[in-house]
Amino acid sequence: MTGLRLENIVLARGGEPLIAVEAHVAPGEVLSVMGPSGSGKSTLLAAVIGTLPPAFTMTGRVVLNGRDVTALPPEARKIGILYQDELLFPHLSVGGNLAFALPRALRGRKARRARIEAALDEIGMTGFADRDPATLSGGQKARVALMRMLLAEPQALLLDEPFSRLDAALRDQIRALVFARARDRGLPVLLVTHDRADAEAAGGPVIAL
Repeated sequence: MTGLRLENIVLARGGEPLIAVEAHVAPGEVLSVMGPSGSGKSTLLAAVIGTLPPAFTMTGRVVLNGRDVTALPPEARKIGILYQDELLFPHLSVGGNLAFALPRALRGRKARRARIEAALDEIGMTGFADRDPATLSGGQKARVALMRMLLAEPQALLLDEPFSRLDAALRDQIRALVFARARDRGLPVLLVTHDRADAEAAGGPVIAL
């Protein structure tokens, strides 16, 4: 079955159950997980991507497009993630940040440069390849972070409140861009948020913790 399946996921800390989730996120669909700070939202994303801290234990399975990825390291899971902070590399140009994510199979400087230029065109940032990330606006940084993640060709996308630090007008714009790109690529999306407007914009099912 295509999409992202969370099969009987139970997260515990010190033997005490924290959250239990059973869900299927179809390609292009956004599943929103809502709850207050400390409810386990980010811990759930860590479990899905494979970075669960040692203090927590997990039972159940994470299955992506029919492949059980539960025991795989993060880099082998083909799952991308966006955080509140853009986490762009300050020592690299915008183009260098994007190049970092390009698949190794894409060889040749000319081909890689063309792919970067096309990616910048797609997010309305034509000609920004040589810019220092420090000179970008908040919205531009968010767009570069999104495209860097997409260039790695993930098969699912996790969103850890990536819109929460943007002002209202920019939040709507970036949110629409992220959801549209995920739909275009048929990516199942798992969004954690405490903002009901995020869940409403996502338009998919909602789990409340």
